[in-house]
Amino acid sequence: SSSSSSSSDDDDDDDSSTDLSSRGPRGATSTSIVGPTIIPEEYPEVLVLPVSRNPVFPKFFRVLEISDKALIAAVKKRVKLGQPYAGAFLKRDENDSAELISSADQIYPVGTFVHIQEFTENPVEGKMRLLLIGQRRLQLTGVLPGHDLFSVSVENLRDLKYNRQDRQIKALSNEILSTIRDIIRQSQLYRESLNQIMDMGVRVFNNPSHIADLGAMLCTAEPKQLQAVLEEPDLLQRLNRSLDLVKQEYLQSKLQQDIGKEVEDRINKSRRQYMLREQLNVIRRELGLTKEDKDSVADKIRERIKGLQLSPAVAKVIEEELNRLQFLESNSSEFSVSKNYLDWLTAIPWGKSSAETHDLTAAATILDEDHYGMKDVKQRVLEFIAVTSLVGTVQGKIICFVGPPGVGKTSIARSIAKALNRQYFRFSVGGLHDVAEIKGHRRTYIGAMPGKPIQCLKTVGFDNPLILIDEIDKIGRAHNGDPTSALLELLDPEQNKSFLDHYLDVPVDLSKVLFVCTANTTDTIPGPLLDRMEVIQLAGYLPDEKIAIAKNYLVPAAVKATGLTKFDVKLTDDALMRLIRMYCRESGVRNLGKHIEKIFRKAALKVVQQQGPPTIAEEHLVEYVGQPVFTSERMFDQTPPGVVMGLAWTAMGGSTLYFETVSLPRDEDKGEGQLRVTGHLGDVMKESSSIAYAVAKQRLAKLDPQNKFFFHTNIAMHVPEGATPKDGPSAGCTMATALLSLASSHAVRQDFAMTGELSLTGKVLRVGGIKEKVLAARRSGVTCVVLPEGNRADFEELPAEMKLDLEVHFASTIDDVLRVALPTLVA
Repeated sequence: SSSSSSSSDDDDDDDSSTDLSSRGPRGATSTSIVGPTIIPEEYPEVLVLPVSRNPVFPKFFRVLEISDKALIAAVKKRVKLGQPYAGAFLKRDENDSAELISSADQIYPVGTFVHIQEFTENPVEGKMRLLLIGQRRLQLTGVLPGHDLFSVSVENLRDLKYNRQDRQIKALSNEILSTIRDIIRQSQLYRESLNQIMDMGVRVFNNPSHIADLGAMLCTAEPKQLQAVLEEPDLLQRLNRSLDLVKQEYLQSKLQQDIGKEVEDRINKSRRQYMLREQLNVIRRELGLTKEDKDSVADKIRERIKGLQLSPAVAKVIEEELNRLQFLESNSSEFSVSKNYLDWLTAIPWGKSSAETHDLTAAATILDEDHYGMKDVKQRVLEFIAVTSLVGTVQGKIICFVGPPGVGKTSIARSIAKALNRQYFRFSVGGLHDVAEIKGHRRTYIGAMPGKPIQCLKTVGFDNPLILIDEIDKIGRAHNGDPTSALLELLDPEQNKSFLDHYLDVPVDLSKVLFVCTANTTDTIPGPLLDRMEVIQLAGYLPDEKIAIAKNYLVPAAVKATGLTKFDVKLTDDALMRLIRMYCRESGVRNLGKHIEKIFRKAALKVVQQQGPPTIAEEHLVEYVGQPVFTSERMFDQTPPGVVMGLAWTAMGGSTLYFETVSLPRDEDKGEGQLRVTGHLGDVMKESSSIAYAVAKQRLAKLDPQNKFFFHTNIAMHVPEGATPKDGPSAGCTMATALLSLASSHAVRQDFAMTGELSLTGKVLRVGGIKEKVLAARRSGVTCVVLPEGNRADFEELPAEMKLDLEVHFASTIDDVLRVALPTLVA
């Protein structure tokens, strides 16, 4: 192992000196000082002393520690013979710790002829410490065979001739010295290294060659870079290499100084703040302005619970936690956890309810001001107020609004809270997959918090808010639990009286909370959860209703949003109707609101461009919102034989579907005809097609025994819009009617649509979504509809304006359907 006074990496830097007897290893028994000798100019054979990390430079010293017995004996022998000389060569492998080498390939070919000036021997540890003084550069020329240790033949490596008065050499030398001064100012370590060199009596500042070596010797660069300086015979190139290394060392030293200063400033600032805070706390305690943290926290908690109606169980938990707090250190993590727990326990409004309104007229006025239509929802809210006023206590309910997007499910919940004078809190569970969002985290977790219901109580400050749980049909599931199962406790009137949050771990009464949920469909809501909610269906709007909503709500909101309140910009009724029929046919009014806002934004642009406030008529819509999205919802102006319009229900509302059937040529030798269905149909719909095919064959055989169409013909049935998945049983009677229309070559009556599930015996069964399907039929211009007899009550509940000018027939069997659709076949 080796160490050097010029290397910042070595631990022995501060211990190297000319007096090695006072600084040698513990247990050293002898120090030998080699007397003055005349250094020979030529010394062709030298003992190799391998050094690591930094080469030895001429005119500079190096402390080297050896432990190999043979090498120690060889050094002592040479000193005894008056030949205290060797060759110091840098090892190529920085990690090689061997003190003897076996091949010249292990060392660099250029080294330094060194004089062993002093050595300290420690027999106890079996080590010797040498003080080497570099004299001149050596070039390895060969290996001497037959020697006990590795010896090599060398020759002196002299510098190329140069002129000391050369300006470039002087400039480079001065720049190296200037940079070394800058480094010394920044680092105490470099200052000590240079002082040791000066103490050794080394004179280097008047020789540019020694200045180049001094710069390299002081650097902590890579061994290859330092060796390159040693090997360079051209002084100008050596000075350039040394200057590069010194500059890099200066930048590194400056960076270290900046980092150290930044860390020191940060530590000093923290210490200063800590001392000031401690002094402030002492002053406050001396003046009686504050108490210890534990007492202060306990007093605040007890002050909070004075106005709360705590149950015995909650009061007991709070008192136990306060007693536990007194035994904890105020700066411990457990103290913070306990304090946060007490903060949450006392932040809940135990027994604190907001005053509800019992004025039915005022509530009805608020609901009518905010929303058009929605009679079922408004009626349910008024019933709730009436029951509350009669019972005299605050009640909670669980209501679920189900309907297509944009019909006002979320906004009506806010209006209900306003009408009831309850606080409003909303959170969405769409995509939620963590049970902790509902039930809270365990207190053992870092950053644990209660669930959303408890956070709601803290936010609103009352125990009877209206909590809107949005998108409950889109709740997710994951490996860490099923949130729908957690909602079972929350949305059960019998269980939420003592709702147990994982964080609080005490029962909380949520029975006074009015829960309102929203969903687009009930298909994805688990049955047990759906059973706990009162479901209110919100169907889409008729065109007349959309016009009223646009004129009363959407247009005024768009005018205000676009800053046109002071300008007379008009949107005519004809333009609104065309906008609804040709651009915004969906069940809700969200898209209609976007189009109206787009129209008024363009109108605002015209006003700013000083073109005057425009009046937007029907013929101007293309300019404002582009070409119509819908030209017609009907594929056929006159339906041909084999084509029937069906009615469907989706999460986006009602829609119409055409069922097309055509006959295909068939090889007479391949048995009876077959039916093939296409159109991205689901399994239930494919089964319905098989049932419809069987019923159609049976009915045709009964109504027209001579017609053998199904036995001799292959049939293809297709439902257009093949990219859209379709499923459900309600298309059964539509499929059977289309097949019989194709077989009889009679077209069904025009402007006609139907829906109904078909059984194998020809019964027409009840289906869902009647309101949405009737709305879709009216949008498509249908004047005659066939519905299942089981849906008569559903149809009767529809508003009168929805049934206006609509011929409706109720069917119990497929024959009832055929009497309306194909009277010529039945006759």
